Amino acid sequence: MTEEMLIRHCAPTLAGLKTGSMFPCPLTSRRELLEDIRGWNRRLVPRGLRVLPLRCSETQALIYVFRPKNLKRDLTDQMTISLLKGRGYPDAQMESCLCRLIDRFQAGGEFPHEVGLFLGYPPEDVSGFIEKKACGHKCVGCWKVYGDAAAAKRTFDQYKRCTKIYCSQWKQGMPIERLTVSG
Repeated sequence: MTEEMLIRHCAPTLAGLKTGSMFPCPLTSRRELLEDIRGWNRRLVPRGLRVLPLRCSETQALIYVFRPKNLKRDLTDQMTISLLKGRGYPDAQMESCLCRLIDRFQAGGEFPHEVGLFLGYPPEDVSGFIEKKACGHKCVGCWKVYGDAAAAKRTFDQYKRCTKIYCSQWKQGMPIERLTVSG
């Protein structure tokens, strides 16, 4: 997992604009991936981020980069708590929710669409996606919007600008630690 991958896929999370980001990563060795993740956590935990593998296959890993402080806050939302409870989450504690999410990803079968709650998507949009089976949305950007389309479009634009700026700064030699907002 390269620094470029983290910047390209996680810029809004690194900037503190988003709770979490998720991306696929080529996998040649599980041991090497876990070493990479330990290394990234040594660098990023002091800045308020964590890196976790959600799922691994023979050739690919699904990586989750998140801000624990923001996730804990997001998990206090009543609609979020209700959605998670309805999907088999035992409580709204961050650690148990992460364990359940990882279990859902590793079990295969139906994709755990509640993952949007772990990425900072509005609960009404995650609920709308699940209930309407991805149909009837108002607009599409980083996610399908069922609630406030105007606010979502502003957020999509903000994420796009952030990613463009972070990629440019990184290409000019700025290390990930300087690009990552503490929090």
